[in-house]
Amino acid sequence: MFFLVKYCKSLEEGSFRGRSADFLWMLLFGGTLLTVLAPFVSIEFLGSSLTFMMVYVWGRRHQYVNLSFLGIFNFTAPYLPWVLLAFSVMLGSSPKVDLLGMVAGHAYYYLEDVYPRISGRRPLKTPGFIQALFPVDEPIRPAAEVVMQQFAADLLHQQQQGDAAGIAGEQQQQQGPGAAGPPAATHAQAVDDRPHTD
Repeated sequence: MFFLVKYCKSLEEGSFRGRSADFLWMLLFGGTLLTVLAPFVSIEFLGSSLTFMMVYVWGRRHQYVNLSFLGIFNFTAPYLPWVLLAFSVMLGSSPKVDLLGMVAGHAYYYLEDVYPRISGRRPLKTPGFIQALFPVDEPIRPAAEVVMQQFAADLLHQQQQGDAAGIAGEQQQQQGPGAAGPPAATHAQAVDDRPHTD
């Protein structure tokens, strides 16, 4: 379950970002291929195989990501399925489930990423009826981007309020000397009218 959530999310937010129809088509292709191959290897539950398929595709599309296994040794992402396969064998599990997922993952990776570069054709192009399920497929904006946009809007609003307050203050200052003029003149006149004594 951990690998399913981690690598499914990584694929959806990475190479399938804004391509929900293609992601669904990959799952349908993988599930169909696993269902067809399962009777030949006597496998009834294909959840682990589907997870291994996504791990394989993720590793192939992140060739330069460095990983570490239990802090013992380091390796790059394409070797992750093989490391997990070896670990499962060490624990006494059957390798058939993992190998089946790797076969499905390699089939998808080759037909979707390798073969189009060789021939210029894309045999696994997402059908139109699946693309119609996602008519408006916009990339999901990161939460940090949304927060920064909101912060910028609040800052602009505060700046506009500050500018309005500054304009009002300048108008009061301009009106102040005119209003205070007459009392000052009256006071000066009163001082001049006092009798002078020698």
